[in-house]
Amino acid sequence: MITLKDVYKIIGGKVLFESLTFEINEGQKLGLVGRNGSGKSTLFRLITKEESLDDGDLFIKKGLSIGYLKQIPDEFTGTAKEYLEEAFNELKHLAEEMKQLENKMKDPARMEKALAAYGELQDQFTELGGYEIESLISQVANGIKVEGLLHQPFTYLSGGEKTKLSLARILLEKPDVLLLDEPTNHLDLVAIEWLEQHLQHYKGTVCMISHDRSFLDRVVSGIVDLESGEARSYKGNYSSFEQQKEEKLLAEFHQYQEQQKKIKKMKEAIRRLRQWANEANPPNPKLFKKAKSMERALEKMEKLNRPVLDPKKMGLSLQAEDRSGNDVLIADHASKHYESRRILTGVDLQLRYKERLAIVGANGSGKSTLLRLLLGQEMPDSGVIKQGSSIQIGYLPQNPLQGVDDQQRMIDYFRQYIRVTEGQARHLLAAFMFYGYDVFQKIAHLSGGERMRLKLAIFMHEGVNLLVLDEPTNHLDVESQEVLEEALQHFEGTVIGVSHDRHFLNQCFSETAYLVNGRLYRYFGSYKETKEKWAVLLDQSCQQYQTTIPKKQQGKSIEIEVSIEDRIMELEDKLSIVEGKIGKEPNADELMALHEKKERLTERIEHLYESWINS
Repeated sequence: MITLKDVYKIIGGKVLFESLTFEINEGQKLGLVGRNGSGKSTLFRLITKEESLDDGDLFIKKGLSIGYLKQIPDEFTGTAKEYLEEAFNELKHLAEEMKQLENKMKDPARMEKALAAYGELQDQFTELGGYEIESLISQVANGIKVEGLLHQPFTYLSGGEKTKLSLARILLEKPDVLLLDEPTNHLDLVAIEWLEQHLQHYKGTVCMISHDRSFLDRVVSGIVDLESGEARSYKGNYSSFEQQKEEKLLAEFHQYQEQQKKIKKMKEAIRRLRQWANEANPPNPKLFKKAKSMERALEKMEKLNRPVLDPKKMGLSLQAEDRSGNDVLIADHASKHYESRRILTGVDLQLRYKERLAIVGANGSGKSTLLRLLLGQEMPDSGVIKQGSSIQIGYLPQNPLQGVDDQQRMIDYFRQYIRVTEGQARHLLAAFMFYGYDVFQKIAHLSGGERMRLKLAIFMHEGVNLLVLDEPTNHLDVESQEVLEEALQHFEGTVIGVSHDRHFLNQCFSETAYLVNGRLYRYFGSYKETKEKWAVLLDQSCQQYQTTIPKKQQGKSIEIEVSIEDRIMELEDKLSIVEGKIGKEPNADELMALHEKKERLTERIEHLYESWINS
């Protein structure tokens, strides 16, 4: 479907690809992996022609539709719902044609011809899901948890919310090929698991860039490893790829060793032949000729490069120089509201020395708010937050270095915190894969992963004893994630973290606390061991379908709870009225609107029945 052949690409004076070949075939579900800066996003931009090839060829199957989820979404004027409706432009054009035909149908002279054309268009409109647009938008919006954003202006949304809506729109477009760049970065665990199921059943072709190992394991059937400007393909999921790559490297290393032995033997044979030829009296020309022939064979031999069995990784080692008191962080019935919205209600927490606690919850449940309260960056509306004695906090936010002067050089920022000479700073930063003149680049030019590594380099030399982590794996490549996991396992201090990376949660946290409806529920065990308890909590909070009906009483608005059964009865009454109108309506325009209303009501009733059965 898509082929890049012998691609040459230079970015910022650096040769990224020299002779790269990469292809995507029909029906594949591929994971594109590689280190930060290896060129994964550039590869996608070459396919979508947002960047041009410096040399080589790009072949795309004629008529192929490509959906591309970028890390930074495009801008749009209008509401979030209107942005999603752009996915149905073809259906909009059909609807306009149908309206024009409806006008022609009013003219008796053109009615018969217009009616025949209208019937064909209506069949096409129905087949393409024209009467299901609202239902499809609702289904995807609910899955990715953006239903609350639909009526907000797109420009007012955060970067994460825009990314989620971009993903929703691409899924609604149903292109032949999906190119997804870090699709899980801004999704919570519930939305990630929904997306996994959606992609597993997706009939088109998918190629995704991701550092989320659990997500790749569940979705992809092939991995393309981008390393040193080459794309190597492996069959199977990410775990299978890791095993295959290790076996391949060991086999290549064995071949390299065998060749080195052969080269050594040949060099020794050449040396001896020359020696014997010289020692002969008179000198033996046949032996000289033999040595020369062997030298030519050695020169023609294709030399194997020594495989890198252990690629360079950041040298992170976290040392808690001074231990904290036994009680590290305490929340006593803490609550927080923003305007009229309740975020946290009566949260109780006692974090003790050396504990590892993960905070898990849906987007908007208040995880980052809780971290800010615990850090003293915000004050609770009620209740108490206390920090223990002798704590030295290392806080890694979702967007490290946000608010920092982005024209400042990396090395100068590092030396603000770690008092060392420039030479010492360069040596320390080299351990975090910042080599040579890299240390003098401005913060504005650092990628998300590089910012994370710089912040971790500071933590390593500050002697922190409490680590507060907010989505630390979002921008790190897999090798850096593995180093962070290992460093946390050997860290002698206390760790509290928010993450949606299941592999990271299961590796690094022995306790898990779930935020549901503003309350914190804590369990002993990793996410894998306790996620069923979270499912029960979510079930309990959704057992009764609630809707609020404002009623004016003494100038105040009150809320009334309506049961699922009452809501079903109410909607079925509305459906009966609509069906009655359909049988009597002569106007084609009004008839179409009634059919759409019927579809929406039917969809909502089915959804409520499903909730009622499962409650």
